[in-house]
Amino acid sequence: MKLIYIIVSSDDDDRVMEKLNKKGFSGTKMATTGGFLRTGNSTLIVGTEEERVSTVIDIVKNECGPRQRIVAHTPPTAGALNSGFVPYPVTVDVGGATIFVIDVEQFIKI
Repeated sequence: MKLIYIIVSSDDDDRVMEKLNKKGFSGTKMATTGGFLRTGNSTLIVGTEEERVSTVIDIVKNECGPRQRIVAHTPPTAGALNSGFVPYPVTVDVGGATIFVIDVEQFIKI
């Protein structure tokens, strides 16, 4: 038995959970925050048999492809606003996923 932690963008979480559910996987979704843009993420927790881990990973790969987003670059300090700093748009990579697969010693469903 394996426990899979999948960290995805909040833009992708519903789509990933829907696809996982259609393939017979159940899981828990937690709202999380982090990363460079400090945008919303979701951590999905899925328990499954070892031989089905690759199916979960394939679903995540298909639904969470990397893409680019344009964001306004903000000054590093509040004082920079008074120095004539003008925010400008920059292109950053977003999307993708971080996946952790962990061995489960015991699984009990009540």
